[in-house]
Amino acid sequence: MKKIEFVKAVYKLTELPKEILPEVVLCGRSNVGKSSFVNSLLNSKVAKTSSTPGKTRSINYYKIENKFYFVDLPGFGYAKVSKGEREAWQKLLHSFFSLKKNDQIVFHLIDSRHEPMQTDIELNEFINSLGLPYFVILNKVDKLNQKELANIKRVVHEYFPELIFGENMFHFSSIKGTGRKEIISLISRLFLS
Repeated sequence: MKKIEFVKAVYKLTELPKEILPEVVLCGRSNVGKSSFVNSLLNSKVAKTSSTPGKTRSINYYKIENKFYFVDLPGFGYAKVSKGEREAWQKLLHSFFSLKKNDQIVFHLIDSRHEPMQTDIELNEFINSLGLPYFVILNKVDKLNQKELANIKRVVHEYFPELIFGENMFHFSSIKGTGRKEIISLISRLFLS
């Protein structure tokens, strides 16, 4: 994946890109590392990273190889975000997916250092209710030892029994590149073959 273009930041659903392409939709809690995931996966600095959780408020569109979009949704669940902002995020999420405009797959990033939270459970239930292809990415695995990694895989599987490691659950580290090859292979199979 060498041809990468930041298309636009969308604040209202009326501003979505005109060109319809398949989408890899990234969602997850604030500070889960979605921008770092994008940059590491694409071997690029296309996504802006921030040390301030919950900073991204827009839906960010990146066009890959002129064949599909990476769509980075705003993070959710950060404690300092007001209840009104959290409700606005949920409304945006429901509205975004209700458009059913083209082929979509969902990457749900979860911080591997923590068990899934209620918002992760709600997101899992919502995406599954839509019937979209759904993949969990256990991010920041460079922070774990082998025992901790095995434990979090087991715990996440207990929360979401439909997940099978290597099929619809992967681990990832933007620092060490862990999981990069497997996730690129998955995306290539779906969109670049």
